[in-house]
Amino acid sequence: MSQPPPVRASLFVTCIIDQLYPEVGVSVVRVLHRYGVEVDFPDGQTCCGQPLYNSGFTQDARKLATRTLDALEGSGYVVVPSGSCGAMMRVFYEDLFADDPEMLARAVDLGERVYEFTEFLTDVLGVDRAQDDGPEGSQKVAYHPSCHLLREMRVRESPRRLLSGCDYVDLVELPDAEQCCGFGGTFAVKYPHISEEMLADKLAAIRQSGADTITACDMGCLMHIGGAVSRQNLPVSVRHIAQILDSEQG
Repeated sequence: MSQPPPVRASLFVTCIIDQLYPEVGVSVVRVLHRYGVEVDFPDGQTCCGQPLYNSGFTQDARKLATRTLDALEGSGYVVVPSGSCGAMMRVFYEDLFADDPEMLARAVDLGERVYEFTEFLTDVLGVDRAQDDGPEGSQKVAYHPSCHLLREMRVRESPRRLLSGCDYVDLVELPDAEQCCGFGGTFAVKYPHISEEMLADKLAAIRQSGADTITACDMGCLMHIGGAVSRQNLPVSVRHIAQILDSEQG
């Protein structure tokens, strides 16, 4: 019997991972390779346009969105290790091009091919648990569900299912987990005092959870949380879920 053709996917790596956390992108690719996915990286990709869109610069956001549509035109599945960027491409591109039927059709087509990283693992590849080749010992991990992933992409169970399936992870409950960490992209810049108070609540919840590792599917949230963890010298590791699923990261 002939083997089924391999699953192919394009990685949209996001600005923050590309510029600040490239090791997360490496982990994403390694995990996808482990499950037999052939990964390509379209060279034309840049920013998805969300910071401009959220700040009201619609025309500039359209230029970046058009570039993204062009870069991913020939891709099948598009895997995005960020619920925030994934939501922009799947949900908000339709709003961005609502008055342009041709571009709207392209946006809808792309949206149907966009998957957040954990969503792709569970819903496309059918992964329920990590392969049993992870690091020895148990990490007490608390999961923070990012706002756009939860509320716009409506991905709720995939990250928790994958973490619960890791023999080397002790998934602990994070109090008030679904409350925003306070980052919100430009929100943290526009309203720093509100952002700081929200972040303080998130850190209190992390302490209460007893976790030694906090994880999420968005490096924006983790950068925000990680900065406070570092400033307060808390004994908590901050890691993208791809790094936890990537056994080579330890």
